[in-house]
Amino acid sequence: MTSTTKYIFVTGGVTSSLGKGIIAASLAKLLQAQGYRVTIQKLDPYINVDPGTLNPYEHGECYVTNDGAETDLDLGHYERFLNVPTSQANNVTTGKIYQSVIEKERRGEFLGKTVQVIPHITNEIKERIQILGKSGDYEIVITEIGGTVGDIESLPYIESVRQLKWDLGDQNVIVVHLTLIPYLAAARELKTKPTQHSVKTLMESGVQADILVCRTEHEIGDAIRAKLARFCNVHKEAIIQSIDASTIYDVPNMMLEEGLDKVVLNKLGLKWSAPDLTSWNEFLARHKNPKNEITIGLIGKYVELQDSYKSILESFIHAGAANEVKVNVESIHSEYLNKDNIKLKLSHLDGVVVAPGFGVRGIEGKIEAVKYVREHNIPYLGICLGMQMAVIEYSRNVLGLEDANSTEMNKNTRYPVIDLMEEQKAVTNKGGTMRLGAWDCKLKEGSIVSEVYNKTNIEERHRHRYEYNNQYKEQLEAAGMISTGLNPETGLVEIIEIPEHPWFVGVQYHPEYKSTVSNPHPLFVAFVKAALKYSLPKNSVSMT
Repeated sequence: MTSTTKYIFVTGGVTSSLGKGIIAASLAKLLQAQGYRVTIQKLDPYINVDPGTLNPYEHGECYVTNDGAETDLDLGHYERFLNVPTSQANNVTTGKIYQSVIEKERRGEFLGKTVQVIPHITNEIKERIQILGKSGDYEIVITEIGGTVGDIESLPYIESVRQLKWDLGDQNVIVVHLTLIPYLAAARELKTKPTQHSVKTLMESGVQADILVCRTEHEIGDAIRAKLARFCNVHKEAIIQSIDASTIYDVPNMMLEEGLDKVVLNKLGLKWSAPDLTSWNEFLARHKNPKNEITIGLIGKYVELQDSYKSILESFIHAGAANEVKVNVESIHSEYLNKDNIKLKLSHLDGVVVAPGFGVRGIEGKIEAVKYVREHNIPYLGICLGMQMAVIEYSRNVLGLEDANSTEMNKNTRYPVIDLMEEQKAVTNKGGTMRLGAWDCKLKEGSIVSEVYNKTNIEERHRHRYEYNNQYKEQLEAAGMISTGLNPETGLVEIIEIPEHPWFVGVQYHPEYKSTVSNPHPLFVAFVKAALKYSLPKNSVSMT
């Protein structure tokens, strides 16, 4: 069988969280910078259909694509590195695989055959893997397989890789295996045995690693490379060191230095040329050599787990570089915020973001935070729930509607300034039923956001069930909270601003999903700029 698309699989061993997504994204960046059309997809072994119903403590942030897919947070890394949108096809879970196979069985598509893992599940996996490759849009498809080799739930994916290698040929399918080389401080030695066992486990499933990427805290040296090559049956030049980096954005350059892209292209029979990383390195230079420094408070209820707000944190890196500012993000748990400690927690900040989320826990702390920054003219950005909190706070403390709330938090509130979207009222299933994906928004002329975006019509990604209640729009606007972004079809309020405040913006959508290294999101860039403007006179006073 001939194939015009090349497939690269990134597997992991020894332990999770080694950074398969960053290695996949970095390799893709190097190939893209040589002119190849590249995409990345993630195969997740869990049985959930998607991460949309998962608690952030379980799996970190749920990342949303333009077409409304609720996906793994690694897709955010793919987009941030490549500046190319992903889609439903870029994230596959075991839940989706089994759901599809069972639906086919119910329709009688298997002609009475016994449905089994091989060939039916593996055929479904192979079909999903090749959707992007067969689209004609890409020359190279990189597929990251979640989990580690040896996991029971990963076995069908590893078997599918084995079959694809057989189906398409070794020059069209290669495997990059990421492992850990631990350092034992007591012995003062790097140990290769965990990697040897990981490669052996992969081989027991019939798959030989073509390239080893070794995560390490110390240089591995030629002796260890030679040992790994000998015991793992991998060429020495295909033993790639991945030493700890100060930022994930260093990894493409580190992989270039190690020759990962050159080895990959050689094994795939493709031509190598020096990648053009000019704009990438310009971003890195600005990021690493800031002229100023600010502190932004990120207020949420999952702040102890940074992956819960991964896209927001990365957006601040992009926006900071654009402004040549180091953005220090101070995580503040909203559950422990109250009137007594709010000044202590927020008064030193140069800007505040109230993060997205669901549920009643920590809500009153967020509302207190909004009140403080509004009254003290601190730049504010409310994202999704953060916008809703701003509406509730303003309704309570400016309009005098003391019981104002969201019906998500209090179904019996007298003043439901935030309410369940009309089309959501008949929804019973929770998975994949929110308002998801990219929606249009028309901006009001003369508003902060119209200047930020420098256009009238925008498209942003959403993930919510509750919305601004238009019954209170006239009251809120008369009191000074202006609706400056509306969905042109439904009239749904997407953006609120307080013109009397130096910089106060709340958005119902998630701007963080669209920020990339090449295109920092304009809303984050403008917010960081406003925070810097706020900080400069304050800092000059403190210095004197």
